[in-house]
Amino acid sequence: ALLVTAVLAACSPGAEDPATAPGAGTTADAAAPKPAMTVTVTQPQRAALPLSLAANGNVSAWQEASIGAELNGLRLATVNVNVGDRVRKGQVLATLSGETTQAESLQAKAALMQAEASHENAKADADRARAIQDTGALSQSQIAQYLTAEKVAKAQWEAAKAAYGATQVRLANTRVLAPDDGVISARSAAVGAVAGAGQELFRLVRGSRMEWRAEVPPAEVGRLRVGQPVQVTAATGARLTGKVRAIAPTADPQTRNVLVFVDLPRHDHLKAGTFARGEFELGRSDAMTVPATAIVVRDGHNYVFVIGADNKAGQRKVQTGRRVGERVEVLDGLKADESIAVQGAGFLNEGDLVKVAK
Repeated sequence: ALLVTAVLAACSPGAEDPATAPGAGTTADAAAPKPAMTVTVTQPQRAALPLSLAANGNVSAWQEASIGAELNGLRLATVNVNVGDRVRKGQVLATLSGETTQAESLQAKAALMQAEASHENAKADADRARAIQDTGALSQSQIAQYLTAEKVAKAQWEAAKAAYGATQVRLANTRVLAPDDGVISARSAAVGAVAGAGQELFRLVRGSRMEWRAEVPPAEVGRLRVGQPVQVTAATGARLTGKVRAIAPTADPQTRNVLVFVDLPRHDHLKAGTFARGEFELGRSDAMTVPATAIVVRDGHNYVFVIGADNKAGQRKVQTGRRVGERVEVLDGLKADESIAVQGAGFLNEGDLVKVAK
């Protein structure tokens, strides 16, 4: 009886079909896969990127002048500058005690005055002899003596002038002057020390001018030329624009690299002897680029996630090249018409279903 009742209930017109029962559609929707996340997509773009050659090297002084004493055996009376001071051409860097030289100059001046007086006296006698030489009042021998005495006196006067000029030069050399504008890079002068002729007292970076000496492999030197712009990054992080001044004709026997001399603009952060790196600008070339955020680095390799027509992410290994701003060059592994994930790419895995943001 119970079996008959159940069958009748199932066949009754009021019974509901399970396929059309309320809630049946919700169960089907729950079985459909859901996107893992929402991403933005883009396609690679063509762009003209700069070509450059990277190199390392040291910052050095363009020229260093060695400044020393020209007099021997004089004591340093004053020293007016220290390392790091900027000086102007002709500025007094140090002075030597000049008492002895001053006395010598006064003595030479007195000798000059004496020689000048002797010359004037001899000239007057010679003039009188020339005036009466035709009268017979003086013999030819006496006239020749007066004329010769005049020449001797004149020679002695000229010698005295030269000697006095030499003492003036010595007196001027008691002041050690800067030969050019620049900055003092070294100092060995000390007050009270006795300076020797030619002894170095200071070193001067001429014009405060620095240069970058880049080490370039011989195979790359042919791509460089004088006047080429260079972007140099100093050890302090300062970025400067330099210019190739000269290329060494020979390679260094130790490193086998060729030195390229790059003029640098004046900058307070540049110090001689520090390391710097730079890039020589070689022109521009066409490249396929993608946003930097689309590049995912995993296990030391670069990947992008290609989004297919079914909105599934496919992990693709790519070879990257130059980076300019927020764009990265892709050399291999990606086609120009493929769509790749940008925002959210770092959180994707192979086969993830995504929702593409409009």
